[in-house]
Amino acid sequence: MSTLSDSLDRLASLHPKLIDLGLDRTFQLLQKAGNPQQNLPPVIHIAGTNGKGSVSAFLNSLAQHMGLTVHCYTSPHLCQFNERIRLANHLINDIELIDLLKEIEQLNENKPITFYEITTVAAFLAFARKPADLTILETGLGGRLDSTNVVANPLACIITPIARDHEHFLGSELPQIAGEKAGIMRHKIPVICASQTKEVAHTLVEKAEAVDAPIHIEGRDFTWEEMPSKELKLEIEGHSYLLPKPSLFGPHQQQNAVLASAAIVYSKHFKPLSDTLFAGIAYAKWPGRVQLIDKGELIKYTEAKQIWLDGAHNMHGSTALAKALAHITDKKWTLIAGMLNTRKPADLFTPLKNQIEQVFTITIPGQDASLSAQKLSDECSAIGIKSTAKANLISAVSATNDAEFVIICGSLYLAGHVLLTNGTLPD
Repeated sequence: MSTLSDSLDRLASLHPKLIDLGLDRTFQLLQKAGNPQQNLPPVIHIAGTNGKGSVSAFLNSLAQHMGLTVHCYTSPHLCQFNERIRLANHLINDIELIDLLKEIEQLNENKPITFYEITTVAAFLAFARKPADLTILETGLGGRLDSTNVVANPLACIITPIARDHEHFLGSELPQIAGEKAGIMRHKIPVICASQTKEVAHTLVEKAEAVDAPIHIEGRDFTWEEMPSKELKLEIEGHSYLLPKPSLFGPHQQQNAVLASAAIVYSKHFKPLSDTLFAGIAYAKWPGRVQLIDKGELIKYTEAKQIWLDGAHNMHGSTALAKALAHITDKKWTLIAGMLNTRKPADLFTPLKNQIEQVFTITIPGQDASLSAQKLSDECSAIGIKSTAKANLISAVSATNDAEFVIICGSLYLAGHVLLTNGTLPD
């Protein structure tokens, strides 16, 4: 009997490249599947460099607390592939997923197609078959040529903060990267955009005007502030909305909560608009994003006061994490890090440098592209931070006995390994 792992392994072998951007293969397979992308529940589409998953989580929670049923497609997963496909408010189960992947595999007739493309088509087929009130789609990489970018008329598009990332696919210049992300914009469909650098904002506005899409930019068209109660006051077109304190931790999560809420307002799909509409902001869950590890296996190996986990792996993510850590304590942190060789260690360590007392590095298990613990330690030492390579996660955690505050970061793959080892999988 075929297992989920068997199915996923076969699909991963259909194309020699993990990433090969383009929409032709996706459209061809969608046509064989009956064009399910034309029969999805109303869609909110999200692109950007950082925060896409958190915005998805806030949207999902907002909608569910309105009493709506939600489909949600995100990537990558942390611990199990099922996390990528939330079907009618729940993770798709193994039996449903195996049957779905088998069907799509047969339709594909062994033609070359990337793993991401074929699994995206599978998600669309599942979403089209099961009734729901809303579909949340997160792009995997870029936007214009991302396999999710086959939906003609979404309710709204969201652009989260844009920074340099995946430069070998999207280009090295920010306007070029922004242009790729802007590829999800559609004629007359509202675009809700996070505050951006001047050059990125200029590109996004230019792209929106080219397709006649109304663009609403944080700080220009809608504003927000934190209240003494930690609630957020959102101002849009002369109207004020009071959002509850976001459940996800860190100043950057306030921005993500605002983007999700602004999309609810600008889409003009959810009524009546009132403060109670935004209750879900207080209940969103998104593992591996400034997450306190306060139960599970790992805390057995250290006397540290607190262990936190985050998926930060680039300069923008690390800068956001540094601000979040400063809100937790002004004391020095011990950092446990693991990174892929597609990332620059200095981008992770530099924003955190003044908050870090010592670093323990590990090689991420099961990832051929992981930097070795020793290489990562050397890179850390090169920028003046005390660093020691460790054999594995348990030995690194065990070395933090003298620390008060521990942060584990460097890769979403590392975050997944941590949650698996800790026995606290996302649900």
